[in-house]
Amino acid sequence: MTYYLGIDAGGSNCRARLIDTRGMVIGEGRAGAANARVGIEALYATLKDTADQAVAQAGLGSAERATIQAGMGIAGISRTGVLDALAALDFGFADVAYATDAQIANLGAHAGQDGAILIIGTGSAAQLRVAGREFTIGGYGFPISDEGSGAALGLSAMRHALRALDGRTRQTPLSIAVTERFEHDTAKAIAWMDQATPRDYGTFAPLVMDYAEAGDTIARSIVEQAANHIERFIETIFERGATRCTLVGGLAPRIRPWLRARTVDRLSPALGDSLDGALRLAGYRPDPCR
Repeated sequence: MTYYLGIDAGGSNCRARLIDTRGMVIGEGRAGAANARVGIEALYATLKDTADQAVAQAGLGSAERATIQAGMGIAGISRTGVLDALAALDFGFADVAYATDAQIANLGAHAGQDGAILIIGTGSAAQLRVAGREFTIGGYGFPISDEGSGAALGLSAMRHALRALDGRTRQTPLSIAVTERFEHDTAKAIAWMDQATPRDYGTFAPLVMDYAEAGDTIARSIVEQAANHIERFIETIFERGATRCTLVGGLAPRIRPWLRARTVDRLSPALGDSLDGALRLAGYRPDPCR
C-alpha cells in the first residue's frame, strides 16, 4: 500500500496530514513556525518532527514509511538555493515534492484545477493557476506591499494614533485604544515600532475591525481603504485569466462584508484546504466515485 503525506509549513505553524489510498486520515502532526527564513537545518528539524508525529500516530513502521509519497508546501521556498538544499534532505520517504505554501493552498481551494486564491492575513498576495501556469500577484513584503492585510491595517492605526497624540488629528476611540498599549507615550510607541514585525502590526487588525464595525470614523476609513485594495486585487485576478477566485487567510471572513456585493458574487467557495493541496502535490487523487 502507498501512503500520502501532506505538509503545510508556514510562518505561524507546521501541520501534517497522513492518509491511505482510500483517503482516510490515519495520522496528523503539528509543530511551530517553519519557513525557509529559519535556515535549512531548523526547517528540516521542524518538517521531520511534524512528519514523524503523523507517522507514529498511524503506527507505520520503517518499511511502510518508505512507501510514503509526500507533498510539502513551504513558505519562502522560492528563496535562492532553498530547493536545492531541500532536495538533499532525507525523510525516509519514497518521494517528496515541494511547492510554496500559497501553491498548495491554491491546489486545495480548487481541487487541483485552475483558479486563484487571494490570501488576506498578516500579509496579502494572490496565487494564480491559469492554463496550468503558476504565478503570483503582489506579496513583495511589508510595508512596500501587503495592501489590505492585517499588517497594513495595524500600520494605518499606528499612524492615526500618533497623529492624534500630536494633536494633528482628532482622537477617536480607536486611537485611544491603540495608544493605551503604550501608556499614551509617544516615545514608548516609537521604541516599539523600531523592533516591530509585520505580525506585530497585525495584532492591531482585530482592534481596527472591532472599532470599524462599531462606527469609529477613522477605523471605518482604514477598513474601507483596505477593502478598495482587495477589490482591485480581485479585479486583477480575473483580468489575468482566472476563472475562479477564493478568499483565504485569517482576515478574509471579517473583510468580506466590506466588499461590494458584485465583487462577492464573483468569489467561489474553497473546495478544500492547504493540506488537501499538499496531498494533491504528493500525487493523491481522490476517487470521484467514493
